[in-house]
Amino acid sequence: MAKALLKEKKSWKELLLDYALYIILIAMIICVIIAEPSFVSMNNVWKILAQASTRGIMALGVAGLIVLAGTDLSAGRILGCGAAISASLLQSVTYASRMYPEITEPLPLFLPLLLSIVVCVAFSLLNGFGVAKLHMHAFIISLGTQLIAYGALCLYIDSQEGGAQPIATLDQRYIDFVNGKFFGVIPNLVVFFAIAAVVMWIVWNKTTLGKNMFAIGGNKEAAAVSGVNVTKSIMLIYVVAGILYGIAAFLEAGRVQSVTTQTGLNYELDAMSGCVIGGVSFSGGVGTIGGILIGVITLQVINYSLYYLQINPYLQYIIKGVIIILAVAIDVRKYIAKK
Repeated sequence: MAKALLKEKKSWKELLLDYALYIILIAMIICVIIAEPSFVSMNNVWKILAQASTRGIMALGVAGLIVLAGTDLSAGRILGCGAAISASLLQSVTYASRMYPEITEPLPLFLPLLLSIVVCVAFSLLNGFGVAKLHMHAFIISLGTQLIAYGALCLYIDSQEGGAQPIATLDQRYIDFVNGKFFGVIPNLVVFFAIAAVVMWIVWNKTTLGKNMFAIGGNKEAAAVSGVNVTKSIMLIYVVAGILYGIAAFLEAGRVQSVTTQTGLNYELDAMSGCVIGGVSFSGGVGTIGGILIGVITLQVINYSLYYLQINPYLQYIIKGVIIILAVAIDVRKYIAKK
């Protein structure tokens, strides 16, 4: 009887440790609501979801790489490149200082979207080649790609006739497409995020690629022995990540309506933080789409609440850093417990 009670107490302790981060985050949100009751409104809810959408779509791509027991430090800078291309091709044709004055007729929206995806996939494939073929650690290859992508972004923006300046004054069709509202209520960005999440849930749970991804992340050698083409699967997962980066880049440029060399800065950190908060393990082989959604939205709620309460921006960095450390510490504890 005593042993059973001890076991039950231990289980409760483990449960509290497993969900410690969620408990802390919920407590923070409750404190925000108490401090500023107006924070809880449908308008703020839609704003939070819309702001979480582009980083959320990017996080869906980053999550697959974390499931592989890797990461991607270049995701934010890759997104910046895709955003710059999208914005530059969709500047208003009546804007005298547009980047491409030779474009005198508005381009179809799908063309810049396609080019954004192509560029982002190319960068992502560079990471995938380093990991799958050269057997480099994802941290190292993506660090190199981050610098390459940032340099390319700076060169692209600096190539404007007037020198380095924000790429702005976008086509109204583009702005309306990204920032419009479905049925006049739900932001289009939220709808796009939901569609991406559903598609990725199918990829992760109903396709061979998804099953192979979890197998490789859990044990690469065992996956290879069981007949999984590890190299091909890793490359395909990086392609999927690149496609998601390209879509997120296209939407982000339309959302902020001004692209600079700082676009995408630290976006990968928010994406990785959302993934880890949502239960995607850096140990590999563990993660769910539902968890990623919860993690990304929860992190955005914290970001928005700190901004809403006008907390010192420098203090916000400290709070976010503590959240990331807690998330990874809890993840490591779970991994050690399993071993």
